[in-house]
Amino acid sequence: MELEGRKIAVLVADLYQEMEVWYPLLRFREDGAETFAVGAEAGRSYASKKGYPVVADKSLDQVSAAALDALIVPGGWAPDTLRQDERVLKLVREMDKAGKVVAAICHAGWVLCSAGILRGRKATCFKAIKDDLTNAGAHYVDEEVVVDGNLITSRVPTDLPAFCREIVKALAARAVAQTTGARS
Repeated sequence: MELEGRKIAVLVADLYQEMEVWYPLLRFREDGAETFAVGAEAGRSYASKKGYPVVADKSLDQVSAAALDALIVPGGWAPDTLRQDERVLKLVREMDKAGKVVAAICHAGWVLCSAGILRGRKATCFKAIKDDLTNAGAHYVDEEVVVDGNLITSRVPTDLPAFCREIVKALAARAVAQTTGARS
C-alpha cells in the first residue's frame, strides 16, 4: 500500500461536490492512508449539493498541520463556507508554509485565495473563478492538474484521476526526501 502511514484530511462543509469529496476519500483509504473528513464539527453530517451526506470524522479543532501529510479542499459551494472559517485558512497557511501537500479542485480555489497562498504561483480551477485566482496573484492555466511545489490544483470532477495521481506522487516524493534526509 503506497500511502501506508500517511495522514490525509479532506475538508467538508454543506453543499460540497460529491465526487470531489468521495473519490479522494475512498481512493486514498484504499491505498493505505489514514484519510478522514474534517468539518467544523466532528460527527456532524454535511450534505452535498445533491443532498448526499458525509459525516465529519474530525473537527477542525482536532487537526493540525503538524499531524497531516496532505490537505484536500474539494469544490462545490462548500468552499464559500470554508473560506469564512479562520481555522480553515490557518490550516491551509500552515500546511503550505510547512511544504506539505495542499490540494484544491474546482471552486476550492476560493479557499486558497482567502488563505493568501497563491501570489506568484501557477494554479488552475473551475473556469468561473479563474478571475478570483488571478486577482489573488496566481498565474492561471487551463490544465487538468497543475503542480507548483506542494500546491496541487485541478478544475473539475473529470480531472480527479490526474489530481489524485499527482497527490500520490507528491506524497511518495516527500517520503523519499524524508527517508534520505534521515540517513544524512
